[in-house]
Amino acid sequence: MLFIDIGLFNKEAKEVSFKSALYWTICWVSLSMIFWGIIYLFGDRIHGIEDMGMLKEAIVKYNHPIQTNSEDFQYLLGKYRQNLGLEYITGYLIEYALSIDNIFVILMIFYSFGLEKKYYHTVLFWGILGAIIMRFLFIFVSSALIQQFTWVLYLFGLLLIFTGFKMFLDRNKNNKIDIANHRIVKIASRIFRVDKEYKGPSFFLNKDGKIFVSTLFVVLLVVEFTDVIFAVDSVPAIFSVTQDPFIVYFSNIFAIIGLRSLFFLIQNIVEKFRFLKIGLSVLLVFIGIKMLIHDIYKIDTMNSLVGVLTILAVSMIASLIFPTKQKS
Repeated sequence: MLFIDIGLFNKEAKEVSFKSALYWTICWVSLSMIFWGIIYLFGDRIHGIEDMGMLKEAIVKYNHPIQTNSEDFQYLLGKYRQNLGLEYITGYLIEYALSIDNIFVILMIFYSFGLEKKYYHTVLFWGILGAIIMRFLFIFVSSALIQQFTWVLYLFGLLLIFTGFKMFLDRNKNNKIDIANHRIVKIASRIFRVDKEYKGPSFFLNKDGKIFVSTLFVVLLVVEFTDVIFAVDSVPAIFSVTQDPFIVYFSNIFAIIGLRSLFFLIQNIVEKFRFLKIGLSVLLVFIGIKMLIHDIYKIDTMNSLVGVLTILAVSMIASLIFPTKQKS
């Protein structure tokens, strides 16, 4: 789908219109909802569950909040599929919401480098492709650690609470990016020959038999580095909902592939949601606490979904009711 997007619909570098971004956002969200339906109907195929023993083993292994005292295989299988669907959609909403904060930072990166709007799409496309690979590695390594060392969940919980409080305290800061002193820019300048004069769409240039990288490539590296930082917050957040690595990955990736169109859809209105960062900080603290108390009290998946939706809805509605006052 990503290659169809850039191969057929966005061959040339051009500024993405609001209308086009809206259509693509609807497309990606619809695709995510279709996949939700597939998991709801056929979720047991993920782990090849064929009998009651395999089903109960999967429920225990991935700590699904399902009572296993029933011996009715079809009934328990239906409960399992339903829960997988809820875990997927809850994780998807968490990642999609947290990606809005990512959009703030990506915008600042583009503005700081003075990147032309017609090149936004190219950088975001390759950035998302890189994120898919890195998230795959991060999620399955994290899952392996959780399976071996359950205390890792407590570390994730503390990390999310710390990040939530930090986001709340830093919500009004102007996150300007000093590109001259940025760590990735300095490393790239040491490793590659950077052509700072070239402003075109290519990442690599051949000059007098020597290979140079463009500023556009450096911007891509900074965006990729930023995604790694955000993954440290968002991936543990989804592990609070489910410990099944496939559900974590599916919900993460479907949110990420929709990030590009969401970026173009809300880049001009994102600042209108003045309480969104507060909502996201509360969301991270809520998820962190959920992870810390999971051995004492388990919040079922439906209640987690309701909690996530309530926090996001309250922050967005409050932003519309109490908009930022315009300076005279």
